[in-house]
Amino acid sequence: MPTYNAALENYLRETFAVEDEVLRLIRKQTPEKGLPAISIKPEEGRFLQFLVAACGARTAVEIGTLGGYSGTWIARGLLSDGHLITLEKESHHATVAEEHFRLAGLEERTQVLVGDAHELLRELDTDGPFDFVFIDAEKDGYPAYLDWALANTKPGGVIAAHNVFRHGAIVDPNNVESRTQIMRGFNQRLAADQNLISHVFPAGDGLAIAVKKT
Repeated sequence: MPTYNAALENYLRETFAVEDEVLRLIRKQTPEKGLPAISIKPEEGRFLQFLVAACGARTAVEIGTLGGYSGTWIARGLLSDGHLITLEKESHHATVAEEHFRLAGLEERTQVLVGDAHELLRELDTDGPFDFVFIDAEKDGYPAYLDWALANTKPGGVIAAHNVFRHGAIVDPNNVESRTQIMRGFNQRLAADQNLISHVFPAGDGLAIAVKKT
């Protein structure tokens, strides 16, 4: 029987994913500045930081910036000369994220690109391959984002994606809505690709992770 519950979630936050004042402020201010209150959870952010550090990432791409909370965790995991490029469709979101990166002292290590992520990714094709890619944008775009990540991540690099549980919908046989089906297909692709070592970190709404072999 599964044992992960709210008490264990809080235990992780209090033991392994303790936010400093900057992270707490970014998470608090993001909805106060008019952005959706959909930032990743602290334990998910700490896991992203862990993944970035574990693969020795110097270059990272984030698809979906929001207020810069997840980007702050990612940038903190990079090597000392590392750099994060994060893509955001909404200009107001990008402005808030840039404010938060300055607050975290990461303005020199982060770059927010504003526009349609699919178009921006095409422009980044010549800048890669990258060490780390995090996907957390509109779910309809996940298949295309995965295509790009597979083509533009270095061997030994990590691809991560948020919300792969769809709040439990992926295991509900009665849920056949389009975005749920897309996410099921996304997860199946990660699991079946023989050039990936993949799994899902089951905290929050599910964080898919894959290491590219070659």
